[in-house]
Amino acid sequence: MNTLAIDIETYSDINLTKNGVYKYVDSDKFKILLFAYAFDDEDVQIVDLANGEELPERVASALTNKDVVKTAFNAQFERVAINRYFNINTTNWECTMVKAWSLGIGGGLENVGRVVGVEEDKQKLMTGKNLIRLFCVDRKPSKANGYKTVFTKEDKPEEWEQFKEYCRTDVIAEREIRKRLVRFKDIPEEKQLYELDQIINDRGVLIDLEMARNAIAIDTKQTERLTKEFQNATGLENPNSLTDIKKLIKDKTGDTVSSITKNNTEELQEKYKDIPEIVKALEVRQALSKTSIAKYQKMLDVANKDKRARGLFQFYGAGTGRWAGRLIQLQNLPQNHISDLDIARDIVKHEDLEFLEMMYDSPSDILSQCIRPAIIPEEGYKFIVADFSAIEARVIAWLAGESWRMDVFNSHGKIYEASASQMFNVPIEEVTKGSELRQKGKIAELALGYQGSVGALKQMGGIEMGLKEEELKPLVDTWRAANSKIVQFWYSTEEKVKEAIVNRTTVQINKYIKAIYMSGILFLELPSGRRLAYPKPRVVDHDKFPGRMKITFEGVKSRKWGSVDTYGGKLVENIVQATARDCLAHSMLKLDKLGYKIVMHVHDEIVVEIEEDRDELEKICSLMGEEIPWAKGLPLRADGFECSYYQKD
Repeated sequence: MNTLAIDIETYSDINLTKNGVYKYVDSDKFKILLFAYAFDDEDVQIVDLANGEELPERVASALTNKDVVKTAFNAQFERVAINRYFNINTTNWECTMVKAWSLGIGGGLENVGRVVGVEEDKQKLMTGKNLIRLFCVDRKPSKANGYKTVFTKEDKPEEWEQFKEYCRTDVIAEREIRKRLVRFKDIPEEKQLYELDQIINDRGVLIDLEMARNAIAIDTKQTERLTKEFQNATGLENPNSLTDIKKLIKDKTGDTVSSITKNNTEELQEKYKDIPEIVKALEVRQALSKTSIAKYQKMLDVANKDKRARGLFQFYGAGTGRWAGRLIQLQNLPQNHISDLDIARDIVKHEDLEFLEMMYDSPSDILSQCIRPAIIPEEGYKFIVADFSAIEARVIAWLAGESWRMDVFNSHGKIYEASASQMFNVPIEEVTKGSELRQKGKIAELALGYQGSVGALKQMGGIEMGLKEEELKPLVDTWRAANSKIVQFWYSTEEKVKEAIVNRTTVQINKYIKAIYMSGILFLELPSGRRLAYPKPRVVDHDKFPGRMKITFEGVKSRKWGSVDTYGGKLVENIVQATARDCLAHSMLKLDKLGYKIVMHVHDEIVVEIEEDRDELEKICSLMGEEIPWAKGLPLRADGFECSYYQKD
């Protein structure tokens, strides 16, 4: 099969980073300036579209030929831009960036190239970035630049030739990277899934722009009023300045407050309740910090002319293969908990701050809870929202062979109650909702499944939930005693992985998981056949525990490429989350094949946009709960609901 490698340089008056590629190309001013390409191992050619050149017929026909593989680094950009500019529907794309990410090599073209040994000239890279700013990005007109917003070949002929060479070298770099990675084969389902991912990104989801605008307007009015109240009460200017508020407390009381957070604000208000200036400062600070209107603004930023937001998902955005959120960041939307969400949404949509303040104690909190409801189906349609129930808990029980947990999931499914029953040796009937035992079972389940200990319990909020410091270690010990096969799974995974790395071989971890050392990469083969990748793994002396050995690999840490430590529990977490992702992927492909239009998927949840008169909820949940061929015995269950706007049930 022929391969066509592509890189393009483009112009638009829309900010690509802020607004996303779909809105970028939706502008009437969008255009492709340069089109560099190469078939297979042929020399790279460049077409100067900005100056009247046209694509050769061979290239034009290849773009829509399903038998020609089109490749690019971050291929979604090239695909969307080319489709829009030439008004065609290109097919059969492969993304070299996604391929690199699936092999544990994160970052952009420069970093991926460096890791795989395709070094680029640093000066050329810097020159290229400057050329992009020169020809592709609007600038502020000034006397120094001849009052131009953007330059052309006529303005800068020498630089234009450099620009063409820069575009050409990007194709060379991408092609060299792909050649070094192509020998690592994907399972067929991953290509199908990438294609579905692109369909979902193209489809987008409808935004209630009126609601988003009015939510921002309400927040603006409220912020102005609260700021004036703060200024009148304290004599200070900025309610968002923690330094000023700490100084106010110091001046009024002599106390030095090291931090002011959402966790200690109420405590400070109680402590200084007799000093109205401090109380008001803390009240205003708390009210302003609760609003998440940035999400509303991002909705306005990315919505296209048809009011749909697109490009919200990054395929293989996490090392486990899970998707990452882009632009609106659907993965971290505030939840909604109020029972009268319809009323709250209607008030926000009608920009009625006075009624909002009359109805609710915290208008800021209501604005946050109404972010999800600003995402809506088309007129005449509804959303079906279905998600896997306790998917990670089910997967780890299945992989580890923890039989009592499997019994729970094959029957009532109440894992928090069953966990407390198992841990404290009491009948499950005694573990009631809201009881202390259930709370302990819940936090243990949330914090301890991946070799977490006392620190994990604290991080999960154990102290705030009422656990005493002296209860934490016994709780860890009790949970581990009740889940001995999961504990063994952690330790055996770590030991088998070390064995695979040291001996550069393949080791069976258990009947579902395999550790494979190949070509300087540790692979963990999942039940689906997909593999997680850990580049350049090593087993070295532990820096914190003398006499012990630890596993390291190369990866992205704090946004930089370097050495990353891992251990049994962390590897198990990767395996479990990756397997849960594969379950979601299997369901997405199944639903798409049956004609269901997926518009979103968030964590373990799928959102389908469907005609209002179709009763498909039960069928969709049933399909998601069916046994997967590669996961015999894994007890899946999906629950769902219908809604006229997006929400958390």
